[in-house]
Amino acid sequence: MASRPQTLPAAAAPVVVGTAVAVHADLFAPLPALAALVGALLIQVGTNFANDYYDAVQGADTEAREGFTRVTAGGLIPPAEVKRAMYLTFAAAVLLGTSLVYVGGVPILVIGLLSVASGIAYTGGPYPLGYHGLGDLFVFVFFGLVAVVGTFYVQAASVLAAPLTVGIPEGTVTVVAVLASLPIAAISTNILVVNNVRDKEEDATTGKRTLAVRFGYGFARAEYVAMLALAYVVPAYLWTRAGFDWFVLLPMFSMPVAARIARTVVTETKGEKLNPALEDTGKLLALYAVLFSVGLVLA
Repeated sequence: MASRPQTLPAAAAPVVVGTAVAVHADLFAPLPALAALVGALLIQVGTNFANDYYDAVQGADTEAREGFTRVTAGGLIPPAEVKRAMYLTFAAAVLLGTSLVYVGGVPILVIGLLSVASGIAYTGGPYPLGYHGLGDLFVFVFFGLVAVVGTFYVQAASVLAAPLTVGIPEGTVTVVAVLASLPIAAISTNILVVNNVRDKEEDATTGKRTLAVRFGYGFARAEYVAMLALAYVVPAYLWTRAGFDWFVLLPMFSMPVAARIARTVVTETKGEKLNPALEDTGKLLALYAVLFSVGLVLA
């Protein structure tokens, strides 16, 4: 329950898309791709443990919470055990990451350490990112840009570069990889947006200054729609401007699903409506990632 398996598409989706970009570029490397996937899942679970623990001890989770049950605040698991699970999960991610550091060198070492540190700093530490309106940026960067481009990078580096490289070898970070990361970053951010819309009133009383609290429901809803627009503009750009075949437009088949969820997000505030929208946004991310990945490979 504490690991929140419903959030794992947010960790798997960027790895799937980053791998599809590598296949498109004839740089696919199965072992680095697998290590990136397992590492991403561990960081996601570790971040979930951190959120569960720190939100409870800092008083952000109260009885008024309308979201899914938190094990620390709910008294289901002692705080010390959740904290221990967090550190063990992050330690497993770091241990696995050593193999990727051998392949990708110093850049992957830096990315890995920043990812773990940010996972803790999202709700913990002296300046919790999620409590100061920086959670959206954190998700966009680390679960989108860094995760997709990093997945492509380790595969490209295993083919194009010598082990333990210090810099960023030529051809290991491309414009296409960056562009492909944007839809995943956008829809991943929308998972957090739904969460923040649902919890706006509670967060305001506990001092959690999310963007929804700072700027209101209208801003958060506009952010959700803007992120969806970004997600669907990118395939169109790749088709019209970057020379990709029409297969790259396959994500457009998920637009009716996106529109249905958006209607709920822009009209509802209660958990009974937004909890399904939260899960559906995660499912949309998974569907989009599969369609986009197939399109990238075929295009």
